[in-house]
Amino acid sequence: MVKQALQGMAKVSAINQDRAQRVLELQQAGKKIFGYLCIYPILEMLTAFDIVPFRLFGDINEPVTKANNFLPTVVCPFLRSYLDLGLKGRYSFLDGLITSHICDVGAGVPAIWNYAIKTPYTYHIDTPHTMRESAQAYHRKLMDSLQASLEEYTGRKLEPAKLVDAIKKHNQQRSLVRALYDLKKPDPPLISGAETILMIKAVQSLPVDEGNNLLCEVIAEVKARKNGPVKKAGRLMIWGSILDNSALVEMIESLDANVVMDDTCVGSRPYFDDVKITKNPLDGLAGHYLNHIKCPRTFISDYFAQQKDHITDLKRRYGYLGDYARDWHVNGVVMEALKYCDTHGYEVPSVKDYFTEIGLPSIYLEHDYTLGMMSPLKTRVQGFLEIIA
Repeated sequence: MVKQALQGMAKVSAINQDRAQRVLELQQAGKKIFGYLCIYPILEMLTAFDIVPFRLFGDINEPVTKANNFLPTVVCPFLRSYLDLGLKGRYSFLDGLITSHICDVGAGVPAIWNYAIKTPYTYHIDTPHTMRESAQAYHRKLMDSLQASLEEYTGRKLEPAKLVDAIKKHNQQRSLVRALYDLKKPDPPLISGAETILMIKAVQSLPVDEGNNLLCEVIAEVKARKNGPVKKAGRLMIWGSILDNSALVEMIESLDANVVMDDTCVGSRPYFDDVKITKNPLDGLAGHYLNHIKCPRTFISDYFAQQKDHITDLKRRYGYLGDYARDWHVNGVVMEALKYCDTHGYEVPSVKDYFTEIGLPSIYLEHDYTLGMMSPLKTRVQGFLEIIA
């Protein structure tokens, strides 16, 4: 009897149980597999070189042991976990690793990786942290350097037509993710916040074409199913640092709330703007990855603008969050950040000020990237929901 192939959310669940299974099959067929950290490595360039991008995560179920030899306990627990998995051989199958300057700790970990793990090919993109003209020009030059490095590794020149085709495929993926998020606008939403995280993780585990096909399957299935989320009093948005496990969102949605929108990097953040196709495709890529991804690691305020009052600055930096709240009918926000994540932690007061300015109640949760965090956080979320209900 021929085993029927899984489809839709069943396939998403299977991928999340063994994220590397599909890329290992592709590797055996001759494909190169490159891991990437965070959302700033240029995926379109990898796709154009016929390299499969595979996003690297940590594991909140795996105690950090080996990484203790290299990183202190007072730094980002996600980066400690990701390095720990590498040291334990979880990512030994990788042909290459591409990282970017996501934060100071995140910029230092690749050097430890190179010393202790020795993936065959590694490349670090020194992504700027501002949008000034000098930063944009520098970022554009970084694209040339990455291209030259990948050409040397593959022994092939980058074909502009292939790069344009890759941009179109990744833009299609961005469009499909946005269509998935549109399914969260009704009340009740058609797909849960926890399912959304699992969906994004599955997409980031597959070649772009396969990820796009999976998105189409899931969107069609979710639209047709009758057993989706139920209506609840809370329609929440989550803002903050990486959530690469659905446990926190599952805990929130076990209460009287649906998570209908997010601004996180395993969520909407990489997908809500397309790459502009320019005469030289590298120009559009450089502009997109520096200007369009709205992460606190890039300072998006124009400090030297003539109008410097606090409220105007908040609206300039976070107005898109107000748009999300309006379009997804949000009535409360959960701000979360990993312990020791200065990138997001320093941003919290300003983000909270913005939500207060637009009349949206919010709560801030700091967590340590373990399952043990759930019980105390659950009590706080319950109290918050009682306030906004």
